[in-house]
Formats: sequence, structure tokens, C-alpha cells
Amino acid sequence: MKKTLSTAMLAVTLLLSNPGQPESAHAAGAYTAKVYASSLNVRSEPAASASVSGTLKSGALVTVTDEQHGWLKVRAGSVSGWVAGYYLKRTGGTAAPASGNAAGAASVKTSSRSSGSAGGTVQVTASSLRIRGGPGTGYKVLGSLKEGDSVTVLLRQGDWARIRTTGGEVGWVAGQYIARGGSSTGNTGNTGSTWNSGSSNRSGSIRGKLIVIDPGHGGSDPGMLGTSYDTMEKDLTLQTAFYVRDYLRAKGARVELTRTRGNQKPSLSRRVQIGQQLGADAFVSIHYNSSPKKVSGTLTFFYSENNDLRLARSIENRLRQGIGLKSNGLSFGDYHILRENRLPATLVELGFLSNRSDESIVRTASYQKKAAKAIADGLADYFD
Repeated sequence: MKKTLSTAMLAVTLLLSNPGQPESAHAAGAYTAKVYASSLNVRSEPAASASVSGTLKSGALVTVTDEQHGWLKVRAGSVSGWVAGYYLKRTGGTAAPASGNAAGAASVKTSSRSSGSAGGTVQVTASSLRIRGGPGTGYKVLGSLKEGDSVTVLLRQGDWARIRTTGGEVGWVAGQYIARGGSSTGNTGNTGSTWNSGSSNRSGSIRGKLIVIDPGHGGSDPGMLGTSYDTMEKDLTLQTAFYVRDYLRAKGARVELTRTRGNQKPSLSRRVQIGQQLGADAFVSIHYNSSPKKVSGTLTFFYSENNDLRLARSIENRLRQGIGLKSNGLSFGDYHILRENRLPATLVELGFLSNRSDESIVRTASYQKKAAKAIADGLADYFD
């Protein structure tokens, strides 16, 4: 469809005032992050096809200054450029100077969940649980435990627990996979939030679970405007959310939407609050993407590796099985809707409205239904 001049001008205005993306790292200010890859390529542009301008080693601290579609703009000494966001983990708020001790900055996700007291004897609830040398996935694996093994909790720090095994081995494990008497490890005693937010303690079925579906944007915020057909993101997210709701209800789940009409525009904080006030078991935010590059496909975001990653992976596994667009995998996303959410949460981008082919596909009910079914099936996998 050929745009009129007035439509094109409107599109530019909307793109400048409402970029159509969740809160970006650039908007939140620079911060410090740590590399969790043996060797991470730094590229000249936020794209896998861009030229490599340098590399970063595992454990390197970088300053993140911008974010685009899962890529982070970083600088570390003389090296600067773009890296895949999945391989970085935020370690602090406002970034310290390059020569400063950035490693001493408090973790954003766990700063409000500081160390707690020992919790006695608990059992492992996961089929296999790794023991690490410190409270994070970047630490060396020391050993493993199997479901039903008993351990003694020596210390709680954020979402991690320092434990001692029956054989005397001491290390750290993810707190959501240990429980006393078959229930969660309980409250940290600091903020009123629990380690086991939502339904990390699974019952083996999605039936009866309460899922919050968040259709992105709404009201005066149209989100992205399609560059070929003037498709408004807010309309796509709402219709897709309705399909997800229907598939989930057919599976026996309870579903709430953060908005149900096109003219509604709840704030980001209100969307998060809805899920937490309801005591929901999981939270999924639905969006459609945009990029100045010629890119295509879906992208699934998580914030907390302990709380969100397994949910995001369950849904991405279904999206990649074939819905009409390729999956670009998983990526860390420092978005308000994820960062401030105590529930297991993920944000899915279901295609690029800046890509003519993608836009023509995502406008169809058949694609939206396939995407919605994949999301619903992924949620069922998460609880299974």
C-alpha cells in the first residue's frame, strides 16, 4: 500500500515519540555488565552479519550504553561496539568509571533480596541441580544433585542458597529448586517477596494456573507503525492476546489480560502490579518488533536467569518449531515489565513491522493463531 505524504509524516512522528519498544537500556542510563561467554565478539552494528571490531573474554566488565532488539552497545577500555545481549548479565545500576571497581556495584535484580539467614534442611525438587562456586550461573560448576537429595541451607542471597550436602560439599544452588517438605523455600524476610515467585513450584499441569497476558501498548500509544501497510502494533498485540487467552482456557488455565480494549493504556507499573496483586503464576507480554536493519522473525526476552529464563525458553522452543517466521532465539532484556516483575515473566516479539514480508504475515489471523498456540503450548510445557 503506497503511503500518502500525511500518513508518512504521521509515521515519522509516531516513531520518534513512541518507538514501539519496551523501555530500553539507553532510556534507563548506562550500567555495568559482566560477560558470560568464553569469547564474545564485538560488532560494528547491532546485527550478526556486522563486522567484528574486537572480542571480550569471560568475566570482563563492560559499560552498556544502548540497546537495540537484543543487542547491547558496550565499551571496555579501547573496545566498543555491539554484542549479543544474551551473553551479558547486569551487575550494577549507574555505571562506574572504566577505571573504577565496577565489580562492587550491587546487582539490580537481587539488591532488594539481600542475604538472609540459614534455612535448615531442604530437598532438591529438580531432576538435576548444579552446585556452583558462587551465587550465579557464571560461577564454576562444582557438582550436581538429583531430585529428593537433602541439603542444609547455610545462607540465602537473593535467588541463590549456599548449601552443604550430606557428603560435606559446600556450594551454591538456585533457590527455586530446593524446598522444605515439598513447598518453596519461602520468604527471604526482606521485602515480602518470595524466592519462589509465581509457580516455580510446579504442580505438573497448567490446569488451574493463573496466567497474565499483557498486550503491549494501547490507547494513545500505538506502538510500532508498520512501514508498508500502516499496521498498528497495539491492534496486533491485543488480537494475539485474545487468541492466547482462548488457547490457555482450553487447557484449563485461568487468564487475565492487562487490557482488553484498544483505547486502554495501563502504565508499565500498573501492568506489573496487576499480575502481582492477582498472585498470578506467570506473566507474558506480547509485542511486535522494529529495526532499521533488514531483519526478520521472533525474539523472546527474559530478565532473571533464575526466575524468567526457563519460562522464556519453554515458549521460544515452541515458537522455533514453526509458526511462519523464524525464531531469533532468547535474549536478555532490561525492560521494566520484566525487571520489576516478581513473577516468572517473559516478553515475546512476534515479528518485525519494519520488514514488509514480516508485516504482511503477522497481519493475518492464521499467523496470530499459530503464534498464540505456540505461546500457550510453551506455557503448558513450563508447568508440566
